[in-house]
Amino acid sequence: MTGTKISENRSRIHIKSKINRLSGSDRLFHILNYFILISVGLIVLYPLIFTVSSSFSSTQAILEHKVILLPVEFTLESYKAVFHYALLRSGFMNSVVYTALNTFVSVVLLLLAAYPLSRRDIPGRKYFLIFFIITMFFNGGMIPNYLLMKNLHLTGTRMALIIGFAFSCYNMIIVKSYFQSNISSSLLDAAHIDGCNDLDFFRIIVIPISKPIIATMVLFNAVGNWNGYFNAMLYLNKPDMYPLQIILRDILFIASMPPEIVNNMDQSRVQSLQNLFEQLRYAVLVVGALPMMILYPFVQKYFIKGVMIGSLKE
Repeated sequence: MTGTKISENRSRIHIKSKINRLSGSDRLFHILNYFILISVGLIVLYPLIFTVSSSFSSTQAILEHKVILLPVEFTLESYKAVFHYALLRSGFMNSVVYTALNTFVSVVLLLLAAYPLSRRDIPGRKYFLIFFIITMFFNGGMIPNYLLMKNLHLTGTRMALIIGFAFSCYNMIIVKSYFQSNISSSLLDAAHIDGCNDLDFFRIIVIPISKPIIATMVLFNAVGNWNGYFNAMLYLNKPDMYPLQIILRDILFIASMPPEIVNNMDQSRVQSLQNLFEQLRYAVLVVGALPMMILYPFVQKYFIKGVMIGSLKE
């Protein structure tokens, strides 16, 4: 304990001496930097705090705009309503399944495509690379994609969201750049001398070295799949298959309806949907954002390195 206190005192003295050596303009610059960073941090953090506080507040307090920073009339009714609403439960589980399986398939395909293209000794490598890059600039569009999915008998099935859009050429190029920057030909030669074939080299050496880019691709795909709803709206036709975002869209849709449409609807049903909307929206936002907030800290240490390496040109 004594040694820890001594080291803390020394660090404080060092910081104070460093501050004292700063000129007046440098001090003003640091003060402005801290002020801007703290202000931006509060601006970004406040909506999250407000959402969490509102999710634990009563519906009446929300309607009367009493919630500012802390929960008002603390209650768990919103979360109870979320878990009692059958479509929200099924939508949450569907989103977990779609996100996990699509991310797994996508990362496997990215690794299997990017590693051969990163090897300069592969015959026809440039032609395969051109073939992939062309797809980034020319796309059939929504209708041809739908017809393709229909001819493959994937419409109306869960596989449409799991394997239908599992590969991204842009992400593949990022992974390829990472392999070229971190896996040298001398490492491959040394592995061959030791009797390691290409498959074992990929499995034993390449995969462990690639943890930063794998974590980055997992985060990219997981966030995109978790927040996406358009593909599900196009290719799914049964409510019990819908992901969470489609269920949220249906709940929020009534709140954005024009008054002339709302007035022509059954007012008792409109009122019940509006009450459900006010009761659920903040709790659902928390439940919907929580998985990605839990995932991010585990991949954060790899995230910056993976993105920066992928930005290097060949």
